[in-house]
Amino acid sequence: MTNQLASMHIVPPHLIESLAVSADFLSTREICLLSQAFKEWLKDVFIDNDVNDLLTARAVFVDAILKKLWCQHHLDEFQISLVAVGGYGRAELHPQSDVDILILTQEEIDLDLEEKISSFITQLWDIKLDIGHSVRSIKECLKQAVKEVTVATNLMEMRQIAGNEILTQHLLPLLHEDVFWTSKKFFIAKCKEQADRHQQYRGTAYTLEPNLKANPGGLRDIQTIAWVAKRHFSAGSLEELVEHGYLYPNELFELLESQDYLWRMRFALHFVAGRSENRLLFDYQADVAKMMGFGDEGKAPVERMMKRFFRIISRVTELNTMLLQHFEQAIIKKSEPSNISIINKDFELVDTLINTRNDRIFMRSSKLIEMFLIIAQEPGIKGIHSHTLRLMRNARRRLISGLIDYAECRRIFMAIIRHPRGLGLALTLMHKHSILSSYLPLWRNIAGQMQFDLFHAYSVDEHTYRVIKNLHQFSQKEHNHKFPLCSKIVQKIRKPEVLYLAGFFHDIGKGRGGDHAKLGAVDALNFCLSHQMSKHDSNMVAWLVEYHLLMSVTAQRRDINDENVIRTFGEIVRDEAHLNYLYCLTVADMRGTNESLWNNWKANLLEELYFNTLSAFRHGLEKPVEVRSKIRENQQQALALLSEQNIDEQDVKVLWHEFKIDYFLRYSPEQIARQCSHILKHDRETSLVLISPIPYRGGTEVFIFTKEKNNTFANTVSFLDSKKLSIHDAKIITTKTGFTVNTFVVLDSRNKPLRERFYTKEISQSLVDRLDQDTVCELPEPKLARHMKKFKVPLRVNFIKIHSKNRTMIEIIALDRPGLLSNIGQVFQQEQINIHSAKITTFGEKADDVFTISTVGNHALTSQEQEALASRLTQEID
Repeated sequence: MTNQLASMHIVPPHLIESLAVSADFLSTREICLLSQAFKEWLKDVFIDNDVNDLLTARAVFVDAILKKLWCQHHLDEFQISLVAVGGYGRAELHPQSDVDILILTQEEIDLDLEEKISSFITQLWDIKLDIGHSVRSIKECLKQAVKEVTVATNLMEMRQIAGNEILTQHLLPLLHEDVFWTSKKFFIAKCKEQADRHQQYRGTAYTLEPNLKANPGGLRDIQTIAWVAKRHFSAGSLEELVEHGYLYPNELFELLESQDYLWRMRFALHFVAGRSENRLLFDYQADVAKMMGFGDEGKAPVERMMKRFFRIISRVTELNTMLLQHFEQAIIKKSEPSNISIINKDFELVDTLINTRNDRIFMRSSKLIEMFLIIAQEPGIKGIHSHTLRLMRNARRRLISGLIDYAECRRIFMAIIRHPRGLGLALTLMHKHSILSSYLPLWRNIAGQMQFDLFHAYSVDEHTYRVIKNLHQFSQKEHNHKFPLCSKIVQKIRKPEVLYLAGFFHDIGKGRGGDHAKLGAVDALNFCLSHQMSKHDSNMVAWLVEYHLLMSVTAQRRDINDENVIRTFGEIVRDEAHLNYLYCLTVADMRGTNESLWNNWKANLLEELYFNTLSAFRHGLEKPVEVRSKIRENQQQALALLSEQNIDEQDVKVLWHEFKIDYFLRYSPEQIARQCSHILKHDRETSLVLISPIPYRGGTEVFIFTKEKNNTFANTVSFLDSKKLSIHDAKIITTKTGFTVNTFVVLDSRNKPLRERFYTKEISQSLVDRLDQDTVCELPEPKLARHMKKFKVPLRVNFIKIHSKNRTMIEIIALDRPGLLSNIGQVFQQEQINIHSAKITTFGEKADDVFTISTVGNHALTSQEQEALASRLTQEID
């Protein structure tokens, strides 16, 4: 191997020659210097060389080090053998990969040999090699391998480095005997190992920080294909599997191409991380993209790199599924009769898998899409036979244009969309096997399209698939308990395909520049009309795509109890039918964007906006609720609740005289009664803090009644931030008597309402102590979380037009860092700005906070005051 590489001029000769066994003694320091020089050389030649050669080069270099030290420790004088196993045994050694070795011995070793081996291993650690080692006899090797499939797998890839070759030659034949591991037993064990590994990643590799080795579709899945086949055929490489008919040449090429890309990513990742790292963390993605030649201009290089990565893992997943299934059917179960039933003249059911009855069936392109309609129609089908998968893959590659160009395909596709089970297994398999891309070229554009942020957890095609699955779930009665309102709506809709197609197209315009919602609306309209949908239904789909963000933006960034907000929203939505569709699409979209960010707070906001708008439609948008009657109604209901607690009505009215009318508009009767009952009993010399034991809109309500001070907001948000509580909503109202009534809605670090009573008591008392201080309490500068450090969010301060003479709405977009709200609060305090309400929203690494404010004299800010405030905020936050 060394001569082979030398002839290729891969490894600098002086590095190998310095480690020649016949050379002089080398110290630990000298070997470390040689190793450092070799690493620098690897990095320098990475971009211009085949990564396979570089992996082998490192294995050769490490071989030379081990041989040198083996002799220096006089281990060549004993009847033992030094063997490479695992990835090192395959001569696939990444820059920081563990070096797994086996020292093969006779039955027993004496004390002298034991000390020499120990000294040898110690020096390997001293020269900074991450060694994974074991010292075993042949008998011990076999015993461990029979017990553990991972040990058996490592031994299958053993390679002699130094020492007594007779021991190795004696062990190798034993590894191929059925007593060791039969093909069937090994296959079952490796499939279970893979299934368990996939389960850790919830069956998908479409994550923000994928593991290049362990994720579904990663390097381990390629290795599993090879291991299973090698065990059966005793093949030494993937290339040999073509000779056995297990792999076709085009499949081999695809596997090697995919492996090469994943290897290059992992190779670069090791250099960027400076250690053996398989997780492509945000910290490393930009530098890995740069090292791989994607450039370094902002987010685009990472997104290009990840787009190719997601397409690669999709191909590997498909090949892995097909080849392992083929192995099971053609080899493991070869002697077992299959249960075959005829579906029609073209397809049959083999056990639970659909199979073609004619190898030329996919010469008619419509049969590619028809197969998935049959899958929807036949509940007994659980998957696609490996033989048919092969035919389908080849047919897919032969397509000159999208299947959408054929009228028969368009008819069948709409039949799938309309079928009650069409968006179940059929859609899953169409997505998994790239049939959606083959049908709709626009889908091909979003396949693997990733956004380098913390908000979008999946590539655009994977997100869209999840949105459609969410919408379909609403139509299934067994899921009614999860989302009762969505289920109730969808199960009553006469044409659910309108909603499903809106899900298909809502993000189809991403990655093309411009407003993706408007681009997608045009695409959706053209699609619907070409698929013979009515003009009314087509326009509905296009409208939903264009306005698919409207409801989430309104719910999260506007005061949905404000009649003006509801009226404006309702005027765009127009009627109850549009509202029903939009609500269901919004819930499905938000759930499918990032599961960890979906919570009851967002669910309740959307539901409340839905019902507020529905009520407005039924009363008539042109007939807004009369403010005085609403105040009167809220007061009467609150008074009735307070009288049940034997609270004197006159005392209540005296207290209410202190409040401005805003208070009775912005709180429900239940909130007014609860707050006022505590205020009446409270000594006003100290602050009153109430933490509601009952969740409010899916969060915990923190109510504060305290003397009005400039630092109240800043002190409160800094305190809540120090307790790792995220603020999502705030109402700030001042009384006529110099007090302030503040309400914050918070969630804990698990994105849930507070649970522990003791914890809430401790928080409320600490917050009272903080508020009763006269200055803003300085907190230690919080550290930015690891995963946030690579993100840059340009600060933007926008003023939003609203119909109010004494209020101004300001939107602040910035990096969601600890202390941000406190900084904003201090600026408002210093500029003598009154805060009336706040909507605090985070989209991954981006904070998008909207405040309703006024001057100290309770007026809207002039243009000059807005400009001065924006400048001050920019200075403070940046």
